[in-house]
Amino acid sequence: MSPALSTIPLLLGAIAIAACSCRAAEIETSESQAILAQIRSPEFPARDFSITDFGASPNADSTEAIAKAITACHAAGGGRVTIPAGVWLTGAVHLLGNVDLHLAKEATLRFVPEPAKYLPVVLTRYEGIECMNYSPLVYAFEQENVAITGAGTLDGSASSQNWWAWNERAPDKPALQAADRKQLDQQGADGTPVAQRIFGAGHFLRPSFIEPYRCKNVLIEGVTIVNSPMWEIHPTLCTNVTVRGVTVHSLGTNNDGCDPESCHDVLIEDCTFQTGDDCIAIKSGRNNDGRRVGVAAENIIIRRCTMKDGHGGVTIGSEVSGGVRNVFVSDCQMDSPRLDRAFRFKSNAVRGGEIENIQVSQVKIGRVARAVLSVEFDYEEGAHGPERPVLRHVRIENVTAESCGSVATITSFPAAVIDDVRLKDCTFHGVEAASRTQHAGSITFENVDIEPVRKK
Repeated sequence: MSPALSTIPLLLGAIAIAACSCRAAEIETSESQAILAQIRSPEFPARDFSITDFGASPNADSTEAIAKAITACHAAGGGRVTIPAGVWLTGAVHLLGNVDLHLAKEATLRFVPEPAKYLPVVLTRYEGIECMNYSPLVYAFEQENVAITGAGTLDGSASSQNWWAWNERAPDKPALQAADRKQLDQQGADGTPVAQRIFGAGHFLRPSFIEPYRCKNVLIEGVTIVNSPMWEIHPTLCTNVTVRGVTVHSLGTNNDGCDPESCHDVLIEDCTFQTGDDCIAIKSGRNNDGRRVGVAAENIIIRRCTMKDGHGGVTIGSEVSGGVRNVFVSDCQMDSPRLDRAFRFKSNAVRGGEIENIQVSQVKIGRVARAVLSVEFDYEEGAHGPERPVLRHVRIENVTAESCGSVATITSFPAAVIDDVRLKDCTFHGVEAASRTQHAGSITFENVDIEPVRKK
């Protein structure tokens, strides 16, 4: 360990230098390989249904033509609904089983930012609570074998003049969405039947961009996604999901890049994220409603991804009431002065949730502004609630950083559990400040080299 370690206090909680057996590493590798063996991308018949054959015209509203093409493709037993080169305007797109929505190179599917285009309401989750709300821009409900592929662009048309304005606060009044979000929180707490939690017209809860809901065998590959109203890729309660080679560039409010929520068997690989919020955020429902649904997010592989701007590179939470387990992150790169944290865990005494078996390895960090590791168990409601968030069995190995605000920032409360978090074989250069902790629990360092920033 570098002599420089003594010049920067590390963690005020429990810190030890301990060995981690080779057998444990072998088990973790076999676990991730077993998960990968379960994930298979859907395949589609070699049939194409061009939207132009169903009446679509460039730079004109093609909503109806796209819907007709999807219906015809599904009825024929499946294939590709193709979006040719050019700009095509649309409202909500609802995918059906065995349909691959394929965007040609230089094709842009531009979603009109008119809320009425995303009605009638559909079953969705808004920040982890089920409700009936505006349709996501691309939506699939209880379908099997659905995909969005190609080298084209999905443009949500969101800006501070439309969708994003719903969450902008004025000096003398709250954001437009504030009252609706408070109402939904109360409905979730009260156990109001989901069918009665109706938002949509006259309300201000923004839709996600892409949301397969209760689907099986999902593929999102190759496309570029820009200007989302809210979360970008939001598979919810899905099984067997692959997100591959996708580029996300959307810097609006709450613009998370990819949010697998209560999903099982997920692969996210070779993607690039430049976002207005967390790049990847793993979730499992919020508060009582997340516990009511009671489905964890588990068996998730993240590899060879690039994280640029964002609040967190890989985040778990804050909607985590159903729990998260078995997450493996490897061979990723993170670098931006506007990337706040590399690995982020968020919950509180209202959300609770158990987060366990998280393995991070071979991640290269250029610049991260605040901390490499951040645990925020005081997020929003803080310690004011009956639940006990848990974080345990976390391995962070072979991670390097060239510049960071601090190595770790951990804020928690006495009832929460942080146990068996280990950093091993890591090197952190250019560390600007001491790590800060509160009720940090058990944190172990082994062969960790910390070098402070050199003062000029």
